[in-house]
Amino acid sequence: MSPHPQIVKFRELLALCGQMVGDDLSVENLRRAGRHGLGTGPTGPALPEVRDLHVAGPGGPIPVRLYRAVPRAAGALPTLVYLHGGGWVIGGIEDVDALCRELAAGIGCAVVNVGYRLAPEHPFPAATEDAWAVLADVAADPGRYGADPAALAVAGESAGGNLAAVTALRARDEGLRLAHQLLVYPVTDTAMDTPSWERYGTGLGLDAAAMAAFMEMYRAGADPADPRLAPLRAPDLSGLAPATVITAECDILRDEAEAYARRMAEAGVPVELHRYPGMIHSFFLLPEIFEAGAQARALAVRRLREAFTAVRRPGRV
Repeated sequence: MSPHPQIVKFRELLALCGQMVGDDLSVENLRRAGRHGLGTGPTGPALPEVRDLHVAGPGGPIPVRLYRAVPRAAGALPTLVYLHGGGWVIGGIEDVDALCRELAAGIGCAVVNVGYRLAPEHPFPAATEDAWAVLADVAADPGRYGADPAALAVAGESAGGNLAAVTALRARDEGLRLAHQLLVYPVTDTAMDTPSWERYGTGLGLDAAAMAAFMEMYRAGADPADPRLAPLRAPDLSGLAPATVITAECDILRDEAEAYARRMAEAGVPVELHRYPGMIHSFFLLPEIFEAGAQARALAVRRLREAFTAVRRPGRV
C-alpha cells in the first residue's frame, strides 16, 4: 500500500528540519533541530496541576514533569509513566508535553513524563535504569504524585516504547503489578533485518541508517541479545501487563513491534495490536498532520482508561 497523501505535508516539515541541520549531523545539532522542528505542534490542554520534579536515580536526579487531570483534593489518580522517543539520543520532556497533557485529560489520570539520560553521553543501560527508577518511585511514594499505586501503567513511542516494554518486563520480575503497557511503534530488537527495515528505510521520517547509528550509540558494545535492549529476545514473556501495541504500516519498526505483540499473545498476555495503514513513523505525535494520529491517540486514551477502570473496580483482588 502506498504511503498516505498526508505524508507530503510531513515531508515538508522534515525538509525544514533538514535545512536546520544542513551538513552538520552532530548529536547536538540533531537535538537542536528536534527542539525546533517536530516538537512545534499544539500545546495541549490546560490542566489543574503541571509540575516539574526530580527523582533520585542511579546517575543523579532524573527530571520528570507531573500532569494531573484533577486537583489533589479529588484524591489519588491512576498514573501513567510516559517515556519519549528519539532513538535514545535525542528528544526530551518538551517533545511529548502536549501528548502527555492530552493523555492526562482524556484518561482522567496523572502522567509522569520522564527526562531519562541520553546516549552517547549515557549509553545503555542508563535509560532503562532511569525509567525503572521513576516507576519505582511512583510506586513507593505515591503521595508525592497523588498516584494510586494499584493503578500504574507505562507507555512510550519508538525508543520510548522500547523502554516501556523493558520496564514492564522488570516490573513483572520485581513483583510490581502494572495495569497496562502502551507500546507505540516500539523498538523491540537489535537485528535490523526485517522486511519492513528493508522496504521503508529511506524517506519516511525514520531512516534505517539513522536508526542504526542511534542504536550503536546507545548499545555501545553491549550484548545485542540482552532483553533490556531487545525485549523480543526475552526468553519468557508470560505474566506481563496487558498491552496495546500501535504500529504504522510504512515504518521500519513495524515488523519487530508486531512480532513482540504476537509473542506476548502466545505467552498468554492480553494484547491488542493496531496497525495503521499507510502511516509512517511519528504519526502518533503529529495529529495536526495525520488524521490517523488523532485516531491512534483516541485509541490509547480508551485502552488506558479501560485498563485503569478494570484494576480499580470495587472488589477486585
